[in-house]
Amino acid sequence: MSKPIEHVVVVGGGSAGWLTAAVLAAEHPRLSVTLVESPGVPPIGVGEGTWPSMRETLQRIKVSEAAFFRECDVAFKQGSRFDRWVDGGADDVYFHPFSLPQGYGEANLAAAWRQGHRDVPFADLVSYQPHLCKQGRAPKQPQTPEFAGVANYSYHLDAGKFGVFLQQHCVDKLRVRHVLAHVDDIVPTGDGDIAALRTREAGTIEGDLFVDCTGMAALLIGRHYGVPFVSQRDVLFNDRALAVQVPYAAPDTPIPSQTTSTAQACGWIWDIGLPTRRGIGHVYSSTHCSDDEAERTLRAYLGGIDIPTPRRIAFDPGYRARFWERNVVAIGLSAGFIEPLEASALALVELSAAWLADDLPATRAQMDTIATRFNDAFLYRWERIIDFLKLHYVLSKRTDSAYWIDHRAARTQSARLRELLALWRTRAPSRRDFPRIEEIFPSASWQYILYGMGFTPEFTERASDAPARADQYFREAARLTARMLPQLPANREMLDHIRQYGMPPG
Repeated sequence: MSKPIEHVVVVGGGSAGWLTAAVLAAEHPRLSVTLVESPGVPPIGVGEGTWPSMRETLQRIKVSEAAFFRECDVAFKQGSRFDRWVDGGADDVYFHPFSLPQGYGEANLAAAWRQGHRDVPFADLVSYQPHLCKQGRAPKQPQTPEFAGVANYSYHLDAGKFGVFLQQHCVDKLRVRHVLAHVDDIVPTGDGDIAALRTREAGTIEGDLFVDCTGMAALLIGRHYGVPFVSQRDVLFNDRALAVQVPYAAPDTPIPSQTTSTAQACGWIWDIGLPTRRGIGHVYSSTHCSDDEAERTLRAYLGGIDIPTPRRIAFDPGYRARFWERNVVAIGLSAGFIEPLEASALALVELSAAWLADDLPATRAQMDTIATRFNDAFLYRWERIIDFLKLHYVLSKRTDSAYWIDHRAARTQSARLRELLALWRTRAPSRRDFPRIEEIFPSASWQYILYGMGFTPEFTERASDAPARADQYFREAARLTARMLPQLPANREMLDHIRQYGMPPG
């Protein structure tokens, strides 16, 4: 049990496998990292949205941001726009920006907004970023160094190209061994660990720690160890997606600075702008509508544009009861999957890879302790994500289908979420509601969704509210908006500049 951890084997490629291999190899130069993937098995490849944490991850593995933009068809993302989620009307729009509200934590912004500015959307009052998105502005200027920004940002990307980009970087720069082979069998040790993989093309591949990135097949964590899958279909109903790629009407078509999510009768449609195309998909519940009905909805959204047959993806929303079992860690779809409403899939890969790299056990004897901590942390994270996504549905006032009505039923909500909503009737979400150091979504994100969805609290007046200070922060947000809008280029303009000239080094 005191055997040193010297060789990690990542099973499966795609964004999850290669990102994990990159983070491990970059952090541990003496560690031997092998990635084994089956030839001819394409990744799902529709995860096109990321969180701002991706900037730190890319810096950590030492890639060029300009090369990343060029090779992966990348565009800027500054948050999410939600259309028709509240009542389904044409004017039903709100933003969840990446930037925190001005003065967040220094005054009760929500109470001051509710008391004197309720005619203005909450995010528009407390942050400059929704205005940047409405005007299609980039979050940085041509002279801004790599990975820095005038405004907080993340990326939209081509997931297939991203996997190839990471693979090349891992093999060429980080000494990751790449093996193309089918895994035919798993060789156990006498005490129940995995000793090696028996492959068809490359023989036996031994390892001390194995990372399961085999997607929904969950070859190691599920098929071999039988770790149960905890379905969340009774909480979040969506279990199908139709995905399609759509060209722009003209080469100079503006590129949005956010993901747009438009609610439909039985689901919602994502719309992501990349430099060369749009990525569009309909996420829906097969319990509430048929595949044909969902495709008709998607085609109606596209306004009669001639598109190929959409790619159909089926999934069971949920996660593993444990993510680290003996000497196997599940990362990516093998750990679980929830609808991509807030782009949590790649973020969870990043968080898992970073945790593994930062707390990699030196010996097998340390592994069980670290595994227990890992499982506790990621169970908490999955539960918080599910509550946060459910919030979008619980607060909707739509009555046009059983889908929306069922989402508001108390039986489909966790006790945690019901308790929080009861608390927030008289006070705003705060850091005390989310006590962990590394929360998936900060309390500010919960406020953006609550008040964007029309949640109407009746705040109890407190001496610490500081309404005059809150008004100062509202004015500061307005001043920043007025200063940034004329100084920041359009999204497409900045992307064209990066492709032609790159960015100053960070």
